[in-house]
Amino acid sequence: MVTYTLLAALLAAAVSSQNLIPVHIAFIPVLVPPLLKLMNHLQLDRRLVACVITFGITAPYMLLPVGFGAIFLNDILLTNLNESGAELGLEVTRQMVPMAMVIPIGGMALGLAVAVLISYRKGRKYEDRNLAHGDETPAEAAQHLKGWQKAVLAIALIGTVAVQLYTGSMVLGGIFGFAVLSLSGVFHWHEQDGIFTEGMRMMALVGFIMITAAGFASVMQASGEVEGLVTSSAEMIGDNKGLAALIMLLVGLFITMGIGSSFSTIPIIASLYVPLALNFGFSPLATVALVGTAAALGDAGSPASDSTLGPTAGLNADGQHDHIWDSVVPTFLHYNIPLVVFGWVAAMVL
Repeated sequence: MVTYTLLAALLAAAVSSQNLIPVHIAFIPVLVPPLLKLMNHLQLDRRLVACVITFGITAPYMLLPVGFGAIFLNDILLTNLNESGAELGLEVTRQMVPMAMVIPIGGMALGLAVAVLISYRKGRKYEDRNLAHGDETPAEAAQHLKGWQKAVLAIALIGTVAVQLYTGSMVLGGIFGFAVLSLSGVFHWHEQDGIFTEGMRMMALVGFIMITAAGFASVMQASGEVEGLVTSSAEMIGDNKGLAALIMLLVGLFITMGIGSSFSTIPIIASLYVPLALNFGFSPLATVALVGTAAALGDAGSPASDSTLGPTAGLNADGQHDHIWDSVVPTFLHYNIPLVVFGWVAAMVL
């Protein structure tokens, strides 16, 4: 009971980090290391914990158009689909994108269930090792919060989500929440310098990769070589839609694993896959599922992805969690393989 409660709490924190409190993986080094000794006494397999956290920081933004999901689904996926399909008559609406991603995310949910109930159900022994920390733990620091501060935190959280849903902008929602917490005196600006600096570094890197990917996609479209690629691919595959969908998903897997970010691969994949999908007769919903799944593939199982680097940073705080074998391989097996299968099913039935 304690084990499943702990896993549920970690899953809730990971999901919240994508929409309710959009900090992405920044919560992991703060939350996970203090729990390692408890996990050791429970003999909880850290590979399972990695799978739980990775699901929580990837599945929500692929399905829910809130927080980082608003950026992934609306600002990136929807925009690139419509831009790539403008001359081909493809028009995708905001409501269609989450609908198309339900089946692929169902595959990830199945993979999570297999990890929890079958793959890593048996215990795994770890050594108790002391971790270096400051004068007080995060739990002790949280006890210093007064009643009014907790109330302000609740208002800031609810207000952030409400403003984001009303305006459709995560930036405005984040500004509202930050303004409430800052002006109320819950924290002082100088106390958050480190967090803002790290966040700016991460977003700057993501932005640079996205700009590069978008530029590459624009060059391909302007060169006119996409049409030649579509024609030659159609001649090789013939009229076999099932084979075409499988090849597109597998190619997307290798592209995303190399870059390590589904956000950054969409401009490239959309410019190639939209003409291919429409040429093979896939419906608009199936085209969304193909592009979205192909972009998401490899994000969970890539050695360079923050979806695996984040859990490793927390779980390896005592040096007993290997990045490749304990984070990358488990997430690849439990999420990427189901994504290929369920993404293919979505492309064929939608």
